[in-house]
Amino acid sequence: MAFRSILAYAAVSVLSLVLPGTAGAQAPSTLAQVKQRGSLNCGVDTGLAGFAFKDDKGVWKGLDVDYCRAIAAAVLKDPDKVNYVPLTTKVRFTALKGGDVDVLIRDSTLTFTRGTQLGLSLAGVNFYAGQGFMVKSSLGAKKVTDLDGATMCTLAGATLELNIADYNRAKNVNITPLLFDKVDEAMAALEAGRCDGYTDDTGSLAGARGSMKTPADWVVLGEVISKEPLGLLTRKGDEQWTDIVAWVRNALITAEELGITQANVEKLAKESDSPEVRRVLGMEGDFGKMLGIDNDWALQALKSSGNFGEIYERHFGQSGLGLERGVNRLWSQGGLVYSYPFR
Repeated sequence: MAFRSILAYAAVSVLSLVLPGTAGAQAPSTLAQVKQRGSLNCGVDTGLAGFAFKDDKGVWKGLDVDYCRAIAAAVLKDPDKVNYVPLTTKVRFTALKGGDVDVLIRDSTLTFTRGTQLGLSLAGVNFYAGQGFMVKSSLGAKKVTDLDGATMCTLAGATLELNIADYNRAKNVNITPLLFDKVDEAMAALEAGRCDGYTDDTGSLAGARGSMKTPADWVVLGEVISKEPLGLLTRKGDEQWTDIVAWVRNALITAEELGITQANVEKLAKESDSPEVRRVLGMEGDFGKMLGIDNDWALQALKSSGNFGEIYERHFGQSGLGLERGVNRLWSQGGLVYSYPFR
């Protein structure tokens, strides 16, 4: 009798794995959820100039925001179909893994442990940075070792604290981090004199200095102490969605390489004879079908946000924070920005 009960239990368990609507049924893919919802839930910063912030009209702006818009346009054909979910450094990965957001584009460094231990996929880099330091001009510091004994405001739950600890050990100095959950909290502490400076990735420092009451009182040191490739993250186990996010990123870069802009993308889609342009814009190759979306996905993304160069200029270049592109130039121009080829 006991043996029959075990067999019956085993049969029910197997059925629950394969029958729809049971406890073991497979959850809908992220693409299916986004389409059914009719909007993209995009995890972004709580407010950081250059990357993601609300302007004086309450409209989200920034490089990460433009990537959210491009993905929404590629999948839903409408860049405005985005729910921006502001996340602190402490909760950002938990929110993604738990399904609160579909993609995390929040100035997050792509690292070994984040790609292997958190159940997340590293879909690609959208900004190359390094950890730098902004300090009071009155300190007279020229290099990071001059900050021995200084206290630096920084963010909790990021790679920044570990980088400082590693640097202290390697250089035999003592730089003390003072941790905050949000950038505006760190900036308030900095203005109040609780710290000698602020440390973050170089892109974030450009925005931080501009937000100070008297930017001229602060200087960003030229030295960096780490590599911080900031990028796009998705949940592991949904390769189709990760591919979509990754190839939207690749399309924005390839478009800059090929001279496709927000202004000329529709004209090129009709008139270009270039095989690669035609593949990127969906005129041949069925690349969209391979991803499970329409073939004009990249055209829609580029109409919404422009190519990578346009996005950078808008938020970090002379039209934005005035930060030189440096390593964020295309590979063909001496930078690190590179896309997989469309073929």
